[in-house]
Amino acid sequence: MRGFGSYLIAMDERTYKIIGVDYPGNKPEDVINPGLWWMIGFLFVVSFLGLFSLVPLRKVMILDYKLTYPSGTATAMLINSFHDNSGAELARVQVKCLGKYLSLSFLWSCFKWFFSGIGDSCGFDHFPTLGLTLYKNTFYFDFSPTFIGCGLICPHLVNCSVLLGAIISWGFLWPFISQHAGDWYPAHLEANDFKGLYGYKVFIAIAIILGDGLYNIIKIVIVTVKELYNKSSNRQQDLPVFTDTLDESHETAESLLEKKKRDEVFLKDRIPLGFAVSGYVCLAAVSTATIPMIFPPLKWYFVLCSYLLAPALAFCNSYGAGLTDMSLPSTYGKIGLFTIASIVGSNGGVIAGLAACGVMMTIVSTAADLMQDFKTGYLTLSSAKSMFVTQLLGTAMGCVIAPLTFWLFWTAFDIGDPDGLYKAPYAVIYREMAILGVEGFAKLPKHCLALCCGFFVAALIVNLVRDVTPLKVSKFVPLPMAMAAPFYIGAYFAIDMFVGSVVLFLWQRVNKKDADDYSGAVASGLICGDGIWTIPSAILSILRINPPICMHFGPS
Repeated sequence: MRGFGSYLIAMDERTYKIIGVDYPGNKPEDVINPGLWWMIGFLFVVSFLGLFSLVPLRKVMILDYKLTYPSGTATAMLINSFHDNSGAELARVQVKCLGKYLSLSFLWSCFKWFFSGIGDSCGFDHFPTLGLTLYKNTFYFDFSPTFIGCGLICPHLVNCSVLLGAIISWGFLWPFISQHAGDWYPAHLEANDFKGLYGYKVFIAIAIILGDGLYNIIKIVIVTVKELYNKSSNRQQDLPVFTDTLDESHETAESLLEKKKRDEVFLKDRIPLGFAVSGYVCLAAVSTATIPMIFPPLKWYFVLCSYLLAPALAFCNSYGAGLTDMSLPSTYGKIGLFTIASIVGSNGGVIAGLAACGVMMTIVSTAADLMQDFKTGYLTLSSAKSMFVTQLLGTAMGCVIAPLTFWLFWTAFDIGDPDGLYKAPYAVIYREMAILGVEGFAKLPKHCLALCCGFFVAALIVNLVRDVTPLKVSKFVPLPMAMAAPFYIGAYFAIDMFVGSVVLFLWQRVNKKDADDYSGAVASGLICGDGIWTIPSAILSILRINPPICMHFGPS
């Protein structure tokens, strides 16, 4: 349901009429209610496809690639700490450690809220830790317990790759391109204008993500086809294990036994391939017939093409989420948005592009969430079928709750007012992207497409180097997928994750046993405490209770 309101608000007057909602300004209840049913129906026909798209690859993602999925790992650590019957003393200390850091993280997030008053760059989240010059290029430590916890969980290679991506983009590339403002692109554009620097940021990040993700999915397809051939010849029995994406420390006999048990439980409840494929095909057929009725400019063949492409993009997003804990459905949604908007053109291209964006975002988001839950189930010795069924139930609930929440805010507040409390900034961004797609990619800044092609090829080469070089060399080769995230988001979270990685490195140097025993509990506490604070923070926001102080920094 992520991004549902943003792309809906972004649509123009004709779209509001199609879904039964009056254009902003007049929103009587008798107009909103029919639109509510259209929204619920739209989510029901698109939200379940992502769950079926990657089910056949769950073994590859969890067991073969051994992806971390930090949030899923943190959740599993939290669950296991309360139900661990073996090593009672260690479990007790882990629970105590988790509770301690959860409380500290929650209280720290609460403390930060008081200084984040309304205004630009307020509070500790915008603390110029490394100076104002670097702060302008997003190099600062923002005191985020969540990202520090992710740094404690993620392998050092991932954290270093994220930081390297931040240095390349915000340390060198974007300042270099900014020097050509007025030549490569018009100067004095808004920060989110795709005709300026923002266009480079988005499209280069997309190029790297696609290069890395498509390389890995092609690799999986080749190896799988080869395995099927070997199986038909009775040459081999099991799917071969790929070269580890992540480094692993030396495992003890006890941990190997525990891993074997988890593998057995995870693979015991098989979800048949035929069930997953038939489910995806049936849902795609229903959706292909239904969506053009809701959004007429989005023809059925566009929807069908989206569903043919969606599994590959869902894999890319799930792979990236497994490495960095960052699901980027909006990045993949932009692919559908630009492609469909440019093809449809001026005759409804904006509506078609935004609708396609919503379809693609929903599929890749739910696929990553499911794989995250599979990781939690794997670590907690839970049934894979149970995880899949509960995900189906949760998605069905979201299909009703998300439109109701949107309807509540739409009727209670002036959504989209640039001077109001709920500005819905992403709605403006997505609408501008759709307009840009209709106008054509020729409107993009100079050399943007050339740079995208270069980084796409670079991602392929880096992955190839990782596969052909010996382990002692490949373990130092960065991960392009991890490097791509800061290109688009900023460097601040890379610094947070690197701080977590440094803390873990020093902790392992001082006392490796304690670090191995308690780092997961500390990370889980930091992530969960910060996450729990979002609930009271959201309630305060709904009640229009604003932070009393805006802490802001400027030159002396």
